[in-house]
Amino acid sequence: MTTTQNSPAAAVLDGETPRAKIRDLTVTFSRRGAPVHSLRGIDLDIYPGEILAVVGESGSGKSVMGLALLGLLAGHPMPKITGTAEVCGTDMVSASPAARNTVRKAHLGAVFQDPMTSLNPTMRVGRQVAEAAGSEQEALRLLELVGVPDPGRRMKAFPHELSGGLRQRVMIAMAVAGRPDLVIADEPTTALDVTVQAQVLGLIRDLCDELGTSFILVTHDMGVASQISDRVAVMYGGRIVETGKMSEVIASPSHPYTAGLLGARLDLNLPAGRRIPTLPGEPPDPRAQPPGCAFVPRCPAATEACTENLPLLQPSPVHGGLSACLVPEAAGTLGGRAETPAFAPMIELDKQRRALEIDGVDRTFDVRRGPFKTDKLHALRNIILEVEPGESLAVVGESGSGKSTLLRVVAGLMKPSGGTVERSDSRPQMVFQDAGASLTPWLTVGEIVGERLIKTTSRAERRARVDAVLRQVGLPPDFAGVKAGLLSGGQRQRVAFARAVIVPPALLLCDEPTSALDASLAASVLNLLQDLRRELGIAVMFVTHDLAAARFISDRVAVMYLGQIVEVGPTEEIISSPRHPYTKALLAALPAPGTAPVRLPGEPASPLAVPAGCSFHPRCAERLDKCSAEEPVLYAIDGAPGRVASCFLTQSASERVAAR
Repeated sequence: MTTTQNSPAAAVLDGETPRAKIRDLTVTFSRRGAPVHSLRGIDLDIYPGEILAVVGESGSGKSVMGLALLGLLAGHPMPKITGTAEVCGTDMVSASPAARNTVRKAHLGAVFQDPMTSLNPTMRVGRQVAEAAGSEQEALRLLELVGVPDPGRRMKAFPHELSGGLRQRVMIAMAVAGRPDLVIADEPTTALDVTVQAQVLGLIRDLCDELGTSFILVTHDMGVASQISDRVAVMYGGRIVETGKMSEVIASPSHPYTAGLLGARLDLNLPAGRRIPTLPGEPPDPRAQPPGCAFVPRCPAATEACTENLPLLQPSPVHGGLSACLVPEAAGTLGGRAETPAFAPMIELDKQRRALEIDGVDRTFDVRRGPFKTDKLHALRNIILEVEPGESLAVVGESGSGKSTLLRVVAGLMKPSGGTVERSDSRPQMVFQDAGASLTPWLTVGEIVGERLIKTTSRAERRARVDAVLRQVGLPPDFAGVKAGLLSGGQRQRVAFARAVIVPPALLLCDEPTSALDASLAASVLNLLQDLRRELGIAVMFVTHDLAAARFISDRVAVMYLGQIVEVGPTEEIISSPRHPYTKALLAALPAPGTAPVRLPGEPASPLAVPAGCSFHPRCAERLDKCSAEEPVLYAIDGAPGRVASCFLTQSASERVAAR
């Protein structure tokens, strides 16, 4: 189909009637008597059988727009809403509650970011799907449709008994139960493993093609959006600043914000040893409504006219869509990766003693299976690793592989069932995935960061050191008097780093600190971590499911699967020449613009029932006959010093070695 233009606000496909049509939609909440402008005049069309990605940083208004289409906007007091948000001819803004319920039942579906908050924890999965589908037979068919393995058994499970990927599949099954015209998927893959993310994205694409359902994919990750989306709408400050075909916008963005999002995206093409480009500053305060472009404070190409005039969506000079920019030729100024500076060298270190030595560590848990039966869950199995002073080691794998358990054993928060852990520093520090949950809400930032100094320093000295470390992590010293709940996600993560390094540890343990952050915030946090480890000489153990993040942050990578190390080696060699099939699958699942998601079949086995032989063989396309009966160990790889892999395909005449 060709793209034409009949409105300055929406791209129209010839011969098609939109399934959803938004016109001049404005949503204003009230917080403590002050207006919060969440949406500021949105115009958008969604067409039959297409996937429209809505992309932008947190606070840009993406989720509010989705809730408006669902007719679920609520608050106390109720937000002020003007304009229209039509779904299949019914305006979800002005319609009666009964009419909105009818539209939701007949035409709409929704998939939210955290399925655990959407599924009833007290009901079995089959009953919940059957309520949406009308019968258990139809529920079983839907679970098969969305690729749930052994759906008959899964129907009897409770939500907490399923993995994150399976729970999200159940939510998708419920969303498409009534064959809706439009499904709104709000960050359905955020914080999921790359393999599970690829499965969920591929499923959405399949359902769109097979059922003709339209999808709105809300996400902050342009790489994720580009894998399956037909069109994209980029949002900033409550407005749409660029729309167009996904392939065209990625190839030639015409708004500096879009270019900045693309530049900050983490992928395997980043120049090694150089900073990731980031968008300067912070997103606009929704309580303020400047007369000009909201992106002006962060745009290096802004002119005086940009501060005075609100740019409207106009035909893009470089692609067939629309952009709201007075200087679209400047779009490329924020995405240049080759121009980013290199990191400073590591300070001189005393390397007489390793920062960390793990020797044969096992960790098992007792799981009750009734009043008289207890099973063993094997979370870690014979882990052997070491970290040199100042070195960064990334531990990579899917959820359930044992990464976080290993980190807690290293931190001393959990005792190993067998083996030993030796650290050069008895007090390693941890930075967690959810900084908000790890910061005491009733303390100020200064009290949180300076807590470890209370018994050793005076109040004046403590305040000086807190101010210094806040500057070191890129925060102004006056944040010391602010409570953590008033900060953004990226700012809270910087506070967590400040607390961890105010007394520099020999070993810093990071558990997925960027997985739920916007692309630009994640990039700034990773840049900060690289700066800190070089300035302070800190060794880092960085847990992640993303090999692109591992490549940027680490000197070496250890790949874990089902409680075991399956491959270890220098980062660049692991990325360029993976030897274990599981490592290859993790790399293939990374989102890349313009490519379809590559799905790893199946789910990891339960650590309560580890398969005989190689634990990965049920999912491995390269498995040999003996893989199902004989367990491989870590073999040295000929011609690759420091590299080992537990795969018969890499076995050589070399002596079997541990992961050193």
